[in-house]
Amino acid sequence: MSSNLCLRWKDCELFMSGILKPLRIGTVTLETPLVLAPMAGVCDLPYRVIARRHGAALVCAEMVSAKGLVYGNKHTRDMLTVADGEHPLSMQIFGAEPDIMARAAAAAESCGADIVDINMGCPVRKVVTNGEGAALMRDLPLAEKIVAAVVRAVSVPVTVKMRTGWDAASFTATELAKRCERAGAAAITVHGRTRDQFYSGTADLAKIAAVVRSVSIPVFGNGDVTDGRSAERMAEQTGCAGIMIGRGAQGNPWIFRQVEAYLRDRTVVPPPTAKERCALILEHFDSLLAFKGEYVGLREMRSHASWYTKGMYASAALRQRINKAVSPDEFRGIIREAVSVFEKRVD
Repeated sequence: MSSNLCLRWKDCELFMSGILKPLRIGTVTLETPLVLAPMAGVCDLPYRVIARRHGAALVCAEMVSAKGLVYGNKHTRDMLTVADGEHPLSMQIFGAEPDIMARAAAAAESCGADIVDINMGCPVRKVVTNGEGAALMRDLPLAEKIVAAVVRAVSVPVTVKMRTGWDAASFTATELAKRCERAGAAAITVHGRTRDQFYSGTADLAKIAAVVRSVSIPVFGNGDVTDGRSAERMAEQTGCAGIMIGRGAQGNPWIFRQVEAYLRDRTVVPPPTAKERCALILEHFDSLLAFKGEYVGLREMRSHASWYTKGMYASAALRQRINKAVSPDEFRGIIREAVSVFEKRVD
């Protein structure tokens, strides 16, 4: 190995171990810079508690409507129920009116948010047609006003999650990031795709790197992080202060410990066994039932179970059975039977 290559390897090792230092976001200090993204239909209270226990230094609740919070929508309020075991917790709000966003942020803080995050990245049509989510990347003055209003309304740190721009022709993330910092944001997350991409293609790490260079506040890189190696690539190629993990954490809370170990010294933590996955499915299921009741809990667990069982032996057949379960007892029986099948294969 050449001396230059040795030096580059050494520098990389120092960089990777350095990113695992505690990270400060305003008044909140994270143990590591590894964060669970705010995913609709995924990051409810039961899963946030699980992710936190498995190594996520910060968990983010599902995005909620600012108007829903301000006007007292019960379902919206219920989405912000907090458990003791999930702090520090970020709550994400979406909207397009500075005064409503400010009032919603205050409500989120009163619900227990340690950080209030503003959604400027959601690509869903029903959100952007109202000028919310990623649509704010097309109106930077309004976006800046929203951040400033929210910062004034709360005592906790305010962060912003955005994409690289609306489409391939509009890379507005650097200018938006500067405006967010000027308005008082404590950190920024950039998903390396445009709104038009939704989740297709690959995350543009060069554009995330450009945002990192444009501001002095911490920037979290987001997009296509599914294991330690992809996390290393994100950190190395962008210089980001932290990493937000979204779809890679669906049914896979183990990813946080796996990424942490790899970034620390390139240790490759083996994936969980089928028995470990099934045990967590049952734990998650019981939490969902307690939190949302039998009807909703059983139906929502079907999606979670499909993620947990991905890649397992005969997982397609297992998912078919899970999706037909009509009672909690039937669901539990299917999972326990699966464990028995897996154990026999190992023996």
